[in-house]
Amino acid sequence: MNEAMIGVLTVLAVIAWIVLILAVIYFFLVFPGRSRKALQNSFLGHWYAHRGFHDNNSEAPENSLAAFKKAVEAGYGIELDVQLTKDEKVVVFHDNTLKRVCGVDAPVNSMTYDELSKLRLLNTDERIPLFSEVLELVDGKVPLIVEIKMVNSATRVCVLANEFLKTYKGQYCIESFHPFAVQWFRKNRPEIMRGQLAANFWKEGEIERPDMWLVHFLLTNVLARPDFISYSCKAPRNLSFVLCTKAFGALPVAWTIKSEESLKRSSKYFKIFIFEGFRPEKVKI
Repeated sequence: MNEAMIGVLTVLAVIAWIVLILAVIYFFLVFPGRSRKALQNSFLGHWYAHRGFHDNNSEAPENSLAAFKKAVEAGYGIELDVQLTKDEKVVVFHDNTLKRVCGVDAPVNSMTYDELSKLRLLNTDERIPLFSEVLELVDGKVPLIVEIKMVNSATRVCVLANEFLKTYKGQYCIESFHPFAVQWFRKNRPEIMRGQLAANFWKEGEIERPDMWLVHFLLTNVLARPDFISYSCKAPRNLSFVLCTKAFGALPVAWTIKSEESLKRSSKYFKIFIFEGFRPEKVKI
């Protein structure tokens, strides 16, 4: 074997080692929590109504007590969003700002709860509810998926939301796009099922910042070690999502299903379905 051939083989060996090391690092980063099948399976068998069983053109708009009441009456599980007001009240509201839903161009966390309680949701009589009011209404009748909305990296919302959750007798799990929120529950309430929300943010029409790119490919799982991955139904073939759910045992959750056709397509990739805009009937869970 001449020196040129030895040189080529040496380069190939170095490349192979680099690829192997990078693969090991990748697997370590995306690996979810150890599979807790009994806990995961306890959430199966339900449809989950996105922000309640709502219709934003009716008297039951998103994340309203009316929408949650309708979901309970229909027997649907509920997905909802919690965040903090200026005076640290835990409220149920999705957007960071009030403009779309309440017509006020201001962040939720810039107003006190008394100020927010004067606003109405999408021109109805419904107001922004306290998290405690929603828990009292649901009262364990259906399971909850509680999304933690973190505007920044402060985990105060986790602390305060948990004050209500730890005394709630019903079934619930938590999820968040922010890995620090999921990590907080991993450290402080490890018995709770926790999930990492993610998406191909390009397909969702957003510009991916570096932190969003990490979440897109689930590289932040090293912090949260989630039990389930709640991924956009628009991108079910994402490599990290497939690896986590097919090889590593994380529960695949789909958001947000908006038609029977989408539900049928998604049923090949997901086991739990968060829906809105229709009443799921044709595709069995």
